[in-house]
Amino acid sequence: MKPDELVLAIDLGTSGPKVALVSRRGRVVSSASERTQLVLHPGGGAEQDPDDWWQAIVRATRTATCGGDLSARVGAICCTAQWSGTVPVGEDGRHLMNALIWLDSRGAKHLRSVTGGFPSIQGYSLRRLLRWLRLTGGVPTHSGKDPVAHIRHIMETFPDVHDRCFKYLEPKDFLNFRLTGVCRSAPDTIALHWVTDNRDLSRVSYDDTLIGWTGIDRSKFPDLGTTTDILGGILPGPAAELGIPAGIPVAMGTPDMHGAALGSGAVGDLAGHLYVGTSSWLSCHVPRMKTDILNNITTLPSARPDRWFVIDEQETSGACLNHLVEKILYPEDELESGHPPPDVFARLDSMASRIAPGCEGLYFTPWLYGERTPVDNRNIRGGFYNMSLSTTRSHLVRSILEGVAFNTRWLLGYVERFIGQEFPAINIIGGGATSTIWCQIFADILERPIRQVRDPLAANARGAAFLTLVALGEMSFSEIEGLVEIERTYMPDASNRSIYRPMFGCYLETYERIRRIHARLNAAG
Repeated sequence: MKPDELVLAIDLGTSGPKVALVSRRGRVVSSASERTQLVLHPGGGAEQDPDDWWQAIVRATRTATCGGDLSARVGAICCTAQWSGTVPVGEDGRHLMNALIWLDSRGAKHLRSVTGGFPSIQGYSLRRLLRWLRLTGGVPTHSGKDPVAHIRHIMETFPDVHDRCFKYLEPKDFLNFRLTGVCRSAPDTIALHWVTDNRDLSRVSYDDTLIGWTGIDRSKFPDLGTTTDILGGILPGPAAELGIPAGIPVAMGTPDMHGAALGSGAVGDLAGHLYVGTSSWLSCHVPRMKTDILNNITTLPSARPDRWFVIDEQETSGACLNHLVEKILYPEDELESGHPPPDVFARLDSMASRIAPGCEGLYFTPWLYGERTPVDNRNIRGGFYNMSLSTTRSHLVRSILEGVAFNTRWLLGYVERFIGQEFPAINIIGGGATSTIWCQIFADILERPIRQVRDPLAANARGAAFLTLVALGEMSFSEIEGLVEIERTYMPDASNRSIYRPMFGCYLETYERIRRIHARLNAAG
């Protein structure tokens, strides 16, 4: 790349794409975002239309390039995207149906033949369990939200789609196929299929036995490259739609969790970052492979070809606030117009700031679509607890912020035990990191310094740009930390410990007391 050229980084999240033009030093020169639709179905279905993705990406790219004024400066492209999704495509690269995204759990019932067998441990064949753990570092979760469950659901429910399917692709790999005509994945992206031998990062490969257990033809999985591959030049068609030069290099890219780790600046071993978006996670890079199967925490290949990273995900965090806004405060019904004000989240922050820590005993559990870690429970659901006649909307807002932080603290204990040390500080990124009150709540409840990364919404795109520059040989991973600026550090307020510690105990007890009730209520849903 020339000194003034920029990386076009496409970050396809669940709520829609964010597109950024990023300089060689990691500075976001211009950016834009668009919304996409989430389609929910009874029984745990969660889909999105890949055409909706693409049209939103086109609009965001043309906005980010300022109507074409910056187009000539685009020197490379890289995609990062929501992980653990499935797009069945034909040989022409077109999708054959809606994508099943990471929230879709309809394939859970089809996993029994994949994971079961005698003798059994927690629903897993002991023989299969041991091989999965040894080779991949994990197992297909019984939640049904992993790609193998998606594929089995398609096989059983839409056999015509399965028969016509050329490859089942992750969202990032689908975008790359559309951009370049090259159908390929990488170890970091394919890992949640649980069919690869990840023990030696220099030669990750499919394992025929693991693929055989899935019942899926090997030919329907993409071939594997590396995270630092350049796939080729962008084709003239998609280049014209995006309004950028044809032929510029397209990098392999990485899923959102992996890109966020780079864009957060927490690149070194055991350097922690917290992402708070639709979902959230707490993660770090590690030099060795390890698994905690009881708490659904493992290490998988990262965007760095020489490192694994801790993988754990909280299903709904920012989604809880979105749900409050869209379904409770401003739905389109007999009482409301369905049009929240443009500054709605700033208003929510202001409302939350009026309520004292602890919300006068009100607390919220954020399990609106089940949970992955530290428990794998597709039936658990959220709620507000200890409401009274004095509870106001402002109490509800703050309790959501605190409830997400309580769940993160629950996870923090297991992650720190997993890596063998406490995080001295945690870099925070994502939409939640734009909220000063939420950053302080995280600091108080986690009892760790929270470092707010500058321009936290661009962290995924910035990470994708960094990976592209590494792939082009113009940067090393060791340089990234020095390029990521910290806006502000939030220190824990010791005076709030006497409030939050007892409430956290109640939070944990709530899960133990209600999980069986929710299993009875939601087992068929």
